[in-house]
Amino acid sequence: MVSEAHGGNDDLLTAGLGAAGLTSPLPPAFADASAPTAAELRRRAIWTNWRGIADLAPGGGYGQLYGSLAPVPGREFHAFAKLPGAKQPHRLMLQLPDSFDQEKRCIVVTASSGSRGVYGAIALAGSWGLSHGCAVAYTDKGTGTGFVESQTGSGARLDGTRGAANEPLEFSAPIIAGQAVPLIAVKHANSGDNPEADWGRHLRQAADFAIRVLGETYPEAKPFTRDNTRVIALGVSNGAGVVLRAAEYPGGWLDGVVAISPNIQPAQGGRSLYDYTTEAALYEPCALNAAAFDTTAFARAGGVKSAPGAVRCASLRSAGLLSAGTPDQQAEQARVFLNGRGWTDAAISAGSLSTSFDLWRAVAVTYASAYSRTPANAMPCGFQFQAIDAKGVAHVPTAAEQAAWWSDSSGIPPGSGVGIVDPNAAGADPAFAGLQCLRALWEGKDAAALRVQAGVSETVAGLPRADLPVIVLHGANDGLVIEAFSGGAYAAWAKAAGRDKVRYWKVGNAQHFDAFLGLPVLGANYVPMLPYGYRAMDRMWAHLAEGQPLPESMEISPRKRTLGASGLAPLTAEDLALP
Repeated sequence: MVSEAHGGNDDLLTAGLGAAGLTSPLPPAFADASAPTAAELRRRAIWTNWRGIADLAPGGGYGQLYGSLAPVPGREFHAFAKLPGAKQPHRLMLQLPDSFDQEKRCIVVTASSGSRGVYGAIALAGSWGLSHGCAVAYTDKGTGTGFVESQTGSGARLDGTRGAANEPLEFSAPIIAGQAVPLIAVKHANSGDNPEADWGRHLRQAADFAIRVLGETYPEAKPFTRDNTRVIALGVSNGAGVVLRAAEYPGGWLDGVVAISPNIQPAQGGRSLYDYTTEAALYEPCALNAAAFDTTAFARAGGVKSAPGAVRCASLRSAGLLSAGTPDQQAEQARVFLNGRGWTDAAISAGSLSTSFDLWRAVAVTYASAYSRTPANAMPCGFQFQAIDAKGVAHVPTAAEQAAWWSDSSGIPPGSGVGIVDPNAAGADPAFAGLQCLRALWEGKDAAALRVQAGVSETVAGLPRADLPVIVLHGANDGLVIEAFSGGAYAAWAKAAGRDKVRYWKVGNAQHFDAFLGLPVLGANYVPMLPYGYRAMDRMWAHLAEGQPLPESMEISPRKRTLGASGLAPLTAEDLALP
């Protein structure tokens, strides 16, 4: 374990960047791009993860209506930890503010969203917890950005700098010789552990880490225990799935849970992320050309229907998955098919973001490999990760490119110069064959498919502890983690099972990605989810610390911002209708 003090121009919450630095479109610079310092990497990772999760655009409300960007001095503790039986460690971090109250002890325990590194929850759990004087314990949940260059085995040290294969690294992968261009091993995809199966255990270990560090930091204080330290679990997206998995464990170690837009598959109801992601990857590009989406901005680039979408419709028809004759009829048939599978038009419309950014394929490639526990040179369907230049050509990654992976990546290719290499790519619809292969891993019965399906089955959620207060929130229009398949299904299952301390807030006019709401075409159609997460934490705190009743389950109806000649109107408290 290592610890450092952070204050002044290098605080816990903003790394000294403050609101001005975090909202800058330019990342903090490295003095030497090929060998950035640990402090430079930390600052840039914090910048990256704030901007990847929160809407910091002017008028979006962050720092005015909800959240805080005020600097927080304190200490930061880092460690690697390994679950029993795991091949790879997960990364732990504790942020301990100077304002921590030893008499009113509180820990917010959290996990990164998506496949992000350990700072991936800083814009939610970090901001709420630190501003309330709580210690904040983080885990990267076995995902993260410690990519390995497979010819040398180099990866990320505890401080984020590049280290050799024989050093303690965030993720170690076998050296793969004989490649003209080295493969890149990605922790989420290639750890060999199926980390999602153990997400609840990762979070519990993070809470244990926090208790231990607090005891070592304040040796003269009354011993820190689970009984005298309030612990609230908070997460968004995959991080929300983590906290709900942790909620299953018995004992009084956890006092409350707030889960926002959770990727969760309940044991009854719902669908797995892999199932509906591979379905969307195939059908949504075509379905978005249906007339129902003529006003969806990301489905009508330049005001016209998508040419690649029409090609996808033709591919689906050639494969016998659609039967309609014309492109317009095929698009409508694809839309109706998705509706029949549980997709609302609102979810398909918001899913245009994931289609535009190739996110469906990105998720399917990474998760298929994680579920089947395959290394970088044996991923399902022949996919691989390599460094890719702006022209799409694979190349040997430079020292500067490798150095920035830890701070700049979201943890899932493509991005930060790491791309997906598809050996199946051919023809006018190059992604189609690979996507069919990925879908067959869900529907098929061969050995490769059974491995993926077994991995998915290990991630199915159980019910929360009966006496545990839980607030689940989900955007009704979520186009990535579909509300009806995940958060909504989980809440309905918990209610049917008699878990009367589970509350559910369904938020209208809200989708998955707050960070994109600075784009006027999105900000005019959707409200951010983070304000509701902050409010849910306030209500959970009032329940636990002050004895106030838990809020009721509800459907919230926010008001959209107006977009006029002068631009997008600022978000107001009245727009949000916070409960």
